[in-house]
This record gives sequence, structure tokens and C-alpha cells, in this order.
Amino acid sequence: MNCAVHTDVPATGYCRNCGKALCPQCTREVRGALYCEECLAGLLGAPPPPETANAAVNPGLAATLGIIPGLGAVYNGQYMKALIHVLIFGGLIALLSSDLPDAYTAFLGIALGCFYFYMPIEAYRTAHARRKGEPEPANLVTGPEGRPIGAILLIGIGGMWLLANFGLLQREWFSKSWPIALILIGGWILRDRLHRNS
Repeated sequence: MNCAVHTDVPATGYCRNCGKALCPQCTREVRGALYCEECLAGLLGAPPPPETANAAVNPGLAATLGIIPGLGAVYNGQYMKALIHVLIFGGLIALLSSDLPDAYTAFLGIALGCFYFYMPIEAYRTAHARRKGEPEPANLVTGPEGRPIGAILLIGIGGMWLLANFGLLQREWFSKSWPIALILIGGWILRDRLHRNS
């Protein structure tokens, strides 16, 4: 039998998809299977197979479980993220229960409230993306473009907790110099933005 495209050349194989006879020039081999060019192009341009999308994932249930720190992430199969959520939540509560000045207590209380409402929303968004077979959206753990935001938060909370344990947060010099942290964070964001634009 001759090739379906080059009718004067003997066929050396058949397309796995359509069964067309192929000569060596028309054969496209992928992991030991032979394809014609049209079938291979169609397979490469096809949407992802349905198994990448997980229809069993329920975003509403993920959001409901996300009310309990870390449980929404566990439902989504993200155990490291769940551990980081529990550590951040517990660290904020531990700092609030320590003897801090009122300004720090108010700031940490607002941060705790925001984080508590963030967890179910993040669990919902992740479950929704998994159900559709889309990549996971940016979050506090990975951050935009894979930045380690969760690690930075844990270092910051741990540093404040350590300072509070040694009684350094009550000192007047610290209460007057805390804006340095805002300046450093702003400088880091500005440097990052300029680096991306160049």
C-alpha cells in the first residue's frame, strides 16, 4: 500500500487517529505512536481533556469550610496552604492576647478580621478554578507571579511576636519608628514595579 499523500511512495505506517497510510516523510511520531500532520495538529489544538477539570469540587462547600482556619484549603487539597493559614491566624490571635499598646491591638484586630473573611473567599476562588480546570488564582501563600507573600507574613508576625515576648514593643523608640516598615515595604514595591517595567 502506498502513502495517502505521496501516492508513489510505499507506506511505512498508519495514523493512529484516522488510519491513513503514511510514508516516512508524512509520519509524525509521538511517544511511539504514529500520526498524520492533520490529526496531530487537531490533537494539539484541542481543549484540555475533561479529567483536568474536577466537577466534584463544590465552591460553596469550600467557602463554608473556609470559615474554619485552614479547612477550606484542606478541602481543596492544599495542605501547606492550610498550615500557613492556621499559623497566620494563630499568630495574630497570640499577638492580640499579649500585652501590646492599643494602637497595635487595633491594627492586629483589623488584620485578623480581614484574614478571617479572606480564607473562605480564597477557598471559593480556588475551588471554582479547579472545577473549571483553570490554574489556581493568586493568593496570600503564592502571591501574584509566585511571590512568597505567606512566608513574608509569617516572618513579620513571628518578628512582632518575638519583640513582644522581650517587651520591646512597649518602648517609646519602637512606637515612634514603626513607619520605617511602611517605607521599606513601599520601596520594595516600587523597586519591583520599576524592575518589571524595564
